[in-house]
Amino acid sequence: MSLAETAVRLIAPSGYPHDDATAARGCAWLADHGYRVTNPEVLARRHYRFAGTDDERLADLHAIGTGGAHELVLAVRGGYGMARLLDRIDFARIADQARATRPLIVGHSDFTAFHLAYLAATGGVSFAGPMLLADFGPEAVDAYMWRHFEGILRDPAYTIDVKAPQLAGQSFSGAIEGTLWGGNLAMIGTLLGTPYLPRDCPHIEGGILFLEDVNEPPYRVERLLLQLLQAGVLASQRAIVLGDFSNYRTTDYDNGYDMDTVFAYVQDRAGIPVVTGLPFGHCARKLTLPVGARARLSARADGFSLALSGYPVR
Repeated sequence: MSLAETAVRLIAPSGYPHDDATAARGCAWLADHGYRVTNPEVLARRHYRFAGTDDERLADLHAIGTGGAHELVLAVRGGYGMARLLDRIDFARIADQARATRPLIVGHSDFTAFHLAYLAATGGVSFAGPMLLADFGPEAVDAYMWRHFEGILRDPAYTIDVKAPQLAGQSFSGAIEGTLWGGNLAMIGTLLGTPYLPRDCPHIEGGILFLEDVNEPPYRVERLLLQLLQAGVLASQRAIVLGDFSNYRTTDYDNGYDMDTVFAYVQDRAGIPVVTGLPFGHCARKLTLPVGARARLSARADGFSLALSGYPVR
């Protein structure tokens, strides 16, 4: 499929656009780069803090896979709202539709709940990646984000190399292979103990877990990570890859207790490799990562590489 034929179906399963100009700019940017934006009516919907009623937002999700082959399904934004829909989503229906058209489903933040519930219910692969407002709506769209977004959606075997100094006291030998899964740490915490992240989910056992969060100070991040540890999730993983943890502040009371302290502590407690510096999260410079794909992680003291395969492409 040529770039000119690529359709983008907008979905708004969570919050509504906070700024009409940003939404319009995002649609214009995609159109200028060869995408045909469909379903723009979701941008005008409002119901309390949500982008429409629960029924309207659920209909967005149930329409996934009903468009043309390899349609790009792009979340407008995150916020809050997916939790209200989870027990009503017919994941089998979406998977059946997706088998015929192989849509590329992309979003992050609150959309993490969809990624993981879809994976748990059907084994379906979707993409943690950019969204309309945050990533295509700014005055300047991040070149790194765009390059890797276009790159992975066109290449069935994609390798990412990241330069980032790693935590002290960790030795790296050989490569680690497993299912790549994860997303927003707080959202994953809300799914523990539910059918949408069952502890014995075969799709994530022996996996490579990637995590990010925003507006969470170090002690809250540690508490969430310990929740995953104490629930047995981390023990079933082969590695943890940490992305962007931003927009937080520490106080004098923290007394030097910072995010690096948290990561080192969790590395010690988890007993598995903890890799840092993944360009992903609530940040402009982000990768697009296939949730549920196969991954091969090779780490070193000054960075790591991640080889990905087993996901839909255009």
